Amino acid sequence: MTNLLEVQTREVLQEKPSGVLGFGRYFTDYMYSADYTEDKGWHNEKIVPYEPISMSPASQSIHYGQSVFEGLKAYKTSKGIQLFRPEENFKRMNQSLSRLEMPNIDVEASVDALKQLVALEADWVPSEPGQALYIRPVIFANEPFLGVRPANQYKFLIILSPVGAYYGDGQLQPTKIYVEDEYVRAVRGGVGFAKVAGNYAASLLAQSKAGKLGYDQVLWLDGVEQKYVEEVGSMNIFFVYGNKLVTPALNGSILPGITRKSILELAQSLGYEVEEKRISIEEVFGDVKAGRITEIFGSGTAVVISPVGEIKYKDQIATVPEQVGSVTRELYDTYTSIQNGTRDDVFGWIEKVE
Repeated sequence: MTNLLEVQTREVLQEKPSGVLGFGRYFTDYMYSADYTEDKGWHNEKIVPYEPISMSPASQSIHYGQSVFEGLKAYKTSKGIQLFRPEENFKRMNQSLSRLEMPNIDVEASVDALKQLVALEADWVPSEPGQALYIRPVIFANEPFLGVRPANQYKFLIILSPVGAYYGDGQLQPTKIYVEDEYVRAVRGGVGFAKVAGNYAASLLAQSKAGKLGYDQVLWLDGVEQKYVEEVGSMNIFFVYGNKLVTPALNGSILPGITRKSILELAQSLGYEVEEKRISIEEVFGDVKAGRITEIFGSGTAVVISPVGEIKYKDQIATVPEQVGSVTRELYDTYTSIQNGTRDDVFGWIEKVE
């Protein structure tokens, strides 16, 4: 590796978890840290013990929301520890940073730093089927200033968390989706396409509302007409028409998911037709009820692929014909087998941790 980072060690390390890992509950011994100032740019890059950080109560991220993050995973395979398309995550991070007038990072250097961190924490990468080491890069403003302007100081951290299999028994389980028709997540021209902290805060009320009604996830509609399908909570959405996959076209208010992009590429390689287009919720309901839509699934880093079994919109409920269909199953099995190293990576998606 190039540009080897300084590692600050400590004697007392954290106890590794046993039993059910869940998601985002446990954190490894070390994290990556870097600072940004206007005069020095990004500097002070090192690997340090995972521990609480000190910041001013006047830090601008607390007051004005300059905070972006990413999410990806490392997998322990028979070929060693592997990362899945990390450069895509850091490229997207730069898009989010630019939208919030925050300084960009060097993608290649960030991937290299991540590899060093994961290599150091190799013992924390779980090896049971479906398990992985979740990776959370985050950049936030930490300049103590209460004026409304872009900050002059930022902190870049990468923290790691061993996570369990999304489907505990290894079997895909259909989710129930509630279509939100009161609140909106984002509008074109805003920050919907960026992975910024505020997007997720704005989704929590609707998610709680859906949960009280017995639904697992929220399907968001466009913020102008509240007519066209956009995305599901932390996932992108796909509709299966026989041998064809349809997903909402990126329009500036939809997150350009790395899993979404990969699923489109994978599906084409398997012989499926794919289409990105604007699709209304009424069209979806009509096509489900008529049997034209045979399967629906969401895609995202945490879940990979999540089949949808039921959708509720106002007073309508539609049951998807194939709860866990053959297309969903083939894409999930093929995709995860590339991630876990049991299938050859013909796409060049895998980055090995040395």
